[in-house]
This record gives sequence, C-alpha cells and structure tokens, in this order.
Amino acid sequence: MTEEKRLITAEDLYNFVLISGFELSSDGEQVIFAQQRVDQKTEKKYSNLWIVPVDAADDNSDQVTQPRQFTYGDQTDRSPKWSPDGSQIAFISNRKNEAQSQIYLIPFGGGEARLLTDMKGQFGSFEWSPTGERIVCQFRKMDVEAIEREEDEQKKKLGIVSRHYERISYKFDGVGFLPKERWHIWVVNTQNGEATQISDGEIYDEASPTWTADGQSIIFTSNRDPDPDINFDLTDLYRISVSGGEMQKISTPEGPKSHPSPSPDGHWIAYYGVAGRGDWWRNTSLWVVSSDGSSPARNLTETYDVNVSESVMNDTNAGAAALSAPSWSKDSQTLYFPVGKHGSSRLHSVNLDGENFKAITPEVGAIGSYCFDQFAQRMAYFFSQMTDPGQIWVQDLGSIASPKQLTATNSWLKNVDLGSVEEIWFKGRDGNNLQGWVLYPPGFDPSSKYPSILEIHGGPMGQYGFFFMHEFYFLAAQGYVVYFSNPRGGQGYGEAHTKAIFGNWGDADFADLMAWADLIKSRPFIDPDRRGVTGGSYGGYMTLWIIGHTQQFNAAVAQRVVSNFISMWGSSDMNWRFSALVGDAVPLDDIETAWNHSPVKYLPEATTPTLIIHSEEDHRCPIEQGEQAFVTLKVKAGVDTEMVRFPGEPHGLSRGGRTDRRIARLNHILRWMDKYLKAS
Repeated sequence: MTEEKRLITAEDLYNFVLISGFELSSDGEQVIFAQQRVDQKTEKKYSNLWIVPVDAADDNSDQVTQPRQFTYGDQTDRSPKWSPDGSQIAFISNRKNEAQSQIYLIPFGGGEARLLTDMKGQFGSFEWSPTGERIVCQFRKMDVEAIEREEDEQKKKLGIVSRHYERISYKFDGVGFLPKERWHIWVVNTQNGEATQISDGEIYDEASPTWTADGQSIIFTSNRDPDPDINFDLTDLYRISVSGGEMQKISTPEGPKSHPSPSPDGHWIAYYGVAGRGDWWRNTSLWVVSSDGSSPARNLTETYDVNVSESVMNDTNAGAAALSAPSWSKDSQTLYFPVGKHGSSRLHSVNLDGENFKAITPEVGAIGSYCFDQFAQRMAYFFSQMTDPGQIWVQDLGSIASPKQLTATNSWLKNVDLGSVEEIWFKGRDGNNLQGWVLYPPGFDPSSKYPSILEIHGGPMGQYGFFFMHEFYFLAAQGYVVYFSNPRGGQGYGEAHTKAIFGNWGDADFADLMAWADLIKSRPFIDPDRRGVTGGSYGGYMTLWIIGHTQQFNAAVAQRVVSNFISMWGSSDMNWRFSALVGDAVPLDDIETAWNHSPVKYLPEATTPTLIIHSEEDHRCPIEQGEQAFVTLKVKAGVDTEMVRFPGEPHGLSRGGRTDRRIARLNHILRWMDKYLKAS
C-alpha cells in the first residue's frame, strides 16, 4: 500500500540539509563538500565536511553512493579545498572560536585537523599553490579598536562608542557597518602557518586571488582609482609576485571585472566582465586577455547575447549556487563557464576564437558551482531543479555516458506532495516573448475556483526558473495557485530584455506583469475576486507600484520594499548608485524624475489591503522605505495595513535569515492572504 504524501509546511525549513562549498579531488575520484543543518533549539546553523567517492562516473546507474561524514561537531566547517596531491584538505572553520574562523588542514587518510593560521579578521576566498607549499587567501584584518575591545572586558562590555567614516561606502547588507581595514592578499606557508601580507592600501581592496600555473605570481582584481567608492566600476586585473612587491596592471577595457583565471600554458587570463561604466543592463561576458599584454582583451561571448551567470533565484541554497571562475581545458584552448537563460543555467564551453559555443550540462535546471580534475576531463557541479534544492553531480567530458548524481540530500521530499508546475510562454504588451510558470496546488481540481498569488522577483536583474522555491510550494500547499514570470528588466533573455526598464521602472515591467496576471485571470479555475500579489526588494517595489496603479488585486504583501527614490538616495548601502535605475537623475538635481518613479507617490490611490514586511538591519533597502509605505497607506489611502518588522535581519531574510524568523515571515504572508482571499 502506497503511503499518502503529506503537504509541505513552513516548519520544514528546519528539515533542509543544504550542500554548500565542494571540490573534486585532483585525480577525479572523490568529492568533498560542506553540508549545513539547523539546530532548532539554538537556531544556529552548523556545517561539517562530507566525502563521497565518484566511483564509476561513466556508468548509467541510478544508485547514489552513500557519502560519509568527515568532520564532526557543532561548528561551521566550510570551503574545503584539496591539496594538489590529494593528501590533505584545507578548510575554514570556527571550531576553536565561534567568532573567529581560521584555516585548518586535515589528512584525507584520517587524523585530526591541524590549525594552520592564527589571524584576527575575516577570510575570503583561498587557493592552494600548484606545488601545495603555500595557500593564497583574501583576508581582511580586524580593526585595532576592535581587537582592543575584545581584549579588554570593560571595553567589550561597554561596546562601540562611535563609528567614524571618511569613505562613502561604509556599510554593506548582510555584513553591517564596515571596518576600516580593507581586503588584501596574504600567502600562508602550509608547513608552519607563517602568513605574509603581499598587498596593501588604505583605501583599496583586492579580490579573487588565484595562482599562475608556474606558482610564481598571483592574479587578482582591484579598483585602484583615487576614489574607488565613487568610481566603483573601474575594476582591473593585476599581477603580483608571490613574494610581494610592485603590482602590475594588466590592460583591459574599462568596466567591472571578476573571477580571473590564468590558463595552464601561462599565455592567457580569462575573466568575467562588462565593457563600459554604468550600463547595468549589459550582459556579463567571458573575456580573455594575453598575460604579457601582447594582444588586447577579447569578448568571447559578445555575439551570442547571453549573460554569463549561474543565477536562478531560490530561497533554499545560495552557498553551492555561487559563481565559479571560468575553467580551462588542459591544452588552454577551451573555456568552461555558466550561462543563465530562460529560467535555467547551464555550463557552456567556447574556444579561444569565440567559436564552438555549446552547452554541456542538462537543459532544464540550475547549475551552481563547478570544478574539474587536474586533467579537465571530469567535472563535478551543483545542480538544482524545481523539485530538488540541489545535489552534486559528476560528468565526464567527451563521454557519451549520462551525468551521475552523487548526493541525495533531503530525501524526505519524496514523501511530500508539492503539486505540479506548468511552463507557459506568452506575449507581452509590445509583442515581446515572455516566460512564466504556474504552480498548481496539491489535489488540484480544474473544475473548482481557486485563489491565486502573483509572485514578483527581486533584482530586477535576475530570473525565476528551475530552482526549488520553498515559499511557492508552501503557499500552494495552502490551496493557492501560485504564478510567477520573468518580465522585462530581468536577465536570461538578452540585453534588450534587460535594458527595457533601465531608467524607467514601472513601465514595460508593469505592462508585462499585468499581461501575465490577465492571462492567468482568464483561466476558468481562477477566482477573479480572490487574487493576491507579493514580492520582495524590486518585487516589493512592483507590488507597491501595482496597488498604486490598479485595483484588481484583493490582497498584497510588499516585502523589503523600495518606495521612495528621493530618500533612497544616500541611505542604501548602494547610496547614490540607485539613481542609475531611474535615469541617473540625482534627486537634488531632478527631484521630479525620482518622485515620478516612486511608488509612494501613487499609494494614496491604493485600495488593496497591504501587509508590509521589512527587516530592521536591511542596508540594501533601509527600513524607512517600508515605514513610508506603511504610514502612507494608513494615513493617505485609509486601507487596512499592517507592518511586520524582523530585528537583527538583513535584506536576505527570506533565503538566509534565522529559521524561526523565516517561518514567522511565511506565516504572516499566509495569514494576510487567507484573511482577504479565503474569508467567507
């Protein structure tokens, strides 16, 4: 007898076990990965390292090899990296001090982890040298004042007296107020742990350090403009000797750059970049430049109108879905990189001439991080689909065998009825092609009438698609038809699609969303009098914009909103940069443009009951944006309005916040929708 499946709940957030960083061994035989869990009693998130053998990766077996736990304890072990010879693993852990992580080494054959570093500050990315004798890392020292406060109990008890800033970028969402120290490059001896700082600069940061093939130099990115905070998109590539000294700039076109990757033969450096300043709508492209400056940088993906990105929005796993640097074939003639398109992200390859561009991973789904063995013949990658928060897969290049799944976390989902999803392509206002999805609730009966909820993604430069969304399934489990799409302004559909709203939020995007809403409303199973709308960040902006411009929705939940471009200028962690989104008009110079694009201007006309949800530590869209919307709806519109505030949480509460707060958020959304869409 088949056991009846249950419905997903908000509390299931405690059940998710999530894969974060992972790496394939140089011989291609083992994968080590970090696996995160939540302790419900303490609300803390812990992660340990696990090992899974690849075995015969070219067979067609559906059997998943059982991983084995490699580290234990209530701590955070993360970012595992194999040594070049495969004998040991470097990782970052806070096992000794919860507030201070360090780099540890552990033998693969067994034994205790050895503390390698004793540094006060924060570790970013790190990488073994080709010989394994050193590790290069991105590290930001702790401020002197903070160290003094930690070492003096009375000062520690009293806390911070004041913060003093000269730089304009002084805070960052999810981090808080920034220290005075900057990110620099350090080299650590793997035998004795001796750490040497090889780059410096009071106003400069360095990022993405990576070794050249000969192990003599390090390539990295940095913005060395006299005021890098003001001219934030002037990142360049640099080279520095492993022993330090003068850094050498590698000539490339002006514009933001990231993830440099030197070729095995030493002749080339690949990177991701955008040519030009301020054009946020442009595709991120794959570039290559000669290491010695003998030939200019070339955009290898320009003719394909694709965005180099792994990004498909989700609310379950950001760690393993992070962007990886471009990878090289062993002969330095082919590059591998992710492309986001039509709700999916796939690993692609292209040769040095920008030809033979092709996809090499499954068509439907979302690839995340990926890595190769030393011969670039076997790759491991993170892959998610709509019904799975993501697993590690392996695939042999040049083999006709199918990819093989290595992990099977969250198998409890097999006993959950998630409903069913339909993909729909439709036309927008201007005859433009648009993609959307409809999630039907479990037990859906097409002869019945259902309440519905329109979900709007943030960004706006992102895409919904084939990645697990717990929130959507939770609402569908409560009897709602949930529908979502990728209107103009997002990525994954070419530059013209993204550029359509640049400097003009609330026009083409609003038209696309309303075309989508009208299409779903016309379905016979949709109750036209029980329709809700919700979204966060830019999705919160559009939720407010919609209720200020139409009365066809019966309930709204506006989350972490942008409501007023006048006060947004200078208060967000992106401070003045937000003006670029509405025509680059500084409110002090052109207050009318900023005001005309602000939802709060139109909220006095709103009639839709609206719940405002905002996090108190949101530095991206400061909580005053939610407060303005709340007060305006209360005082000027006179509609039923409530506000829910979450202390201690940043902009990304819905996908990475404390679990009990994420659950409370979901229940508030459901409560509000039920009140207006289900009340008899």
